[in-house]
Amino acid sequence: MDNLDLGVLRTAAQWRADQHPVVLGTITRTWGSAPRPVGSLVAVRGDGLIAGSVSGGCIEDDLIAQLRAGSLALRQPHLLRYGVGAEEARRFGLPCGGTLELMLEPLGPHSALDALLGHLTRGERVRRTLDLATGAVTLDSAERGADTLTLTDTHLVSHHGPQWRLLVIGAGQMTDYLAQMAGALGYGVTVCDPREEYAEGFALAGVTLTREMPDDVVLGFQVDDATAIVALTHDPKLDDLALMEALKSPAFYVGAIGSRVNQAKRRARLSEHFGLTDAELDRLHGPVGLNIGARTPPEIALSILAEMTAVRYRAAGPAAEAGCTL
Repeated sequence: MDNLDLGVLRTAAQWRADQHPVVLGTITRTWGSAPRPVGSLVAVRGDGLIAGSVSGGCIEDDLIAQLRAGSLALRQPHLLRYGVGAEEARRFGLPCGGTLELMLEPLGPHSALDALLGHLTRGERVRRTLDLATGAVTLDSAERGADTLTLTDTHLVSHHGPQWRLLVIGAGQMTDYLAQMAGALGYGVTVCDPREEYAEGFALAGVTLTREMPDDVVLGFQVDDATAIVALTHDPKLDDLALMEALKSPAFYVGAIGSRVNQAKRRARLSEHFGLTDAELDRLHGPVGLNIGARTPPEIALSILAEMTAVRYRAAGPAAEAGCTL
């Protein structure tokens, strides 16, 4: 689930709290290319207001028209399909010729929406199971590796919460921007800084702060290939401790701030004092981030996340890298 869809759930919960009827739509399948991936959400309020997106706008317009015509006064989940033919695909904003399947569910107390948002606010990953006969929802904990959406004749099973993790070494100003932008991209963010003068004033909603030493944090982080680690302190005593463990881990991205001169010195230290091999050192992205001419902290944070995104999609293969151009 990305941050856009978390916003949809929060808006739907607020509408429900204000006593509005709400229908939640989930993309369950696509054929060909589609503007949003499977699992994307849209919420439609009883008076026609809409939150989220599943197309270029035409499907949303059709949902609003159906609601106003009374055909979305649902009592149980209902499956819609758009774009079966070329003419319908054009009509419903699927310019790549795709087809999109959408599960609509009327929200109520049985939908467990507040409980789901509670889990997501705590950064937890959740499996949501929708009973198609009754509309009742059950929630269970889920591993981050689980990211499938499954539709059967009786149930829709979806996964929610951060699928990717980012560990940042250093709680400086740049980390504020990096953590907030990463959260918007669906990362669960942890910041490590044992320095009192930096950690004392650091507080971002949804971001975990740890005061342990960086090497201990990396070792205890259960790093996997859905983890990125970025060192931002400029202090070799801290950055090197994290990097010596991060570069031996399966993290899909390891980066460190610093000039090319400092990166060369860092490689020498990591090789001489910590015994890292050339292959391990070659995994280090440094200077960190894409070269976009970034100068300010938010620009540098943007460049880091841009490079992380490029590396992540390259690792997923050509199909994920290509995507759909609209």
